[in-house]
Amino acid sequence: AGEYALTPGLSPRALLQRMAAGQVVQHHFTIVDGWTFRQLRVALAAEAGLVQTLPGTSDADIARRLDIDGGKPEGWFLPETYAWVKGESDYDVLRRAHAAMRDALARAWATRSAQVTLADPYQVLILASIIEKETGLGSERAQIAGVFLRRLALDMRLQTDPTVIYGMGERYDGNIRRRDLETDTPWNTYTRAGLPPTPIALPGLPALQAATHPAPGDELYFVARGDGSHEFSPTLDAHNRAVRKYQLRRQP
Repeated sequence: AGEYALTPGLSPRALLQRMAAGQVVQHHFTIVDGWTFRQLRVALAAEAGLVQTLPGTSDADIARRLDIDGGKPEGWFLPETYAWVKGESDYDVLRRAHAAMRDALARAWATRSAQVTLADPYQVLILASIIEKETGLGSERAQIAGVFLRRLALDMRLQTDPTVIYGMGERYDGNIRRRDLETDTPWNTYTRAGLPPTPIALPGLPALQAATHPAPGDELYFVARGDGSHEFSPTLDAHNRAVRKYQLRRQP
């Protein structure tokens, strides 16, 4: 049994040939770089035709079925487009995406540069997820990775807003305020040192590459310019000047 495309003018013989060759209709599901696992689950549940087996299943149960250590599935699925055919389930797609991330992470870890002093591949996954959420510019990813790795080496807090937003969960309304930066959660890198306990999103291959091949340099700070790019600075004085230039002038 399978699903076959019936095109105008298709002869019975051609249809039988397709069936004999197993040329079933393939559907495609795309996992977007930077989605959270929650967003992935929502998109899977909305995929018409896919057999739904996961609604009502907890994240922890999904992690156990996939043999994910720690019971936290966040970050463990590679953003990519996956083909599926009639009769396959949401779990089948998740299983393929998870296997793809395991392979990609293993390759990234095996080829990491000497600058990377992280303890294990899971820390790479966490850092890559932060890089993914910090910038959409491919040219900046390795630079941001370098900043974060140098801060970690110096025991400086990462102080990155996307981790705060992730920790806020449904409380995040599109704005981040000073009180949010000061409210402690396990993911708040303003209140806590080191990396957060889990990834904060699903990092794509470019973010994994950046996390394992950071750009050299001495920058320890960066601030958004307001056009999607960032200004990088090696000292706090230079960073404060950049903040005044790009941030404070935009406030009413």
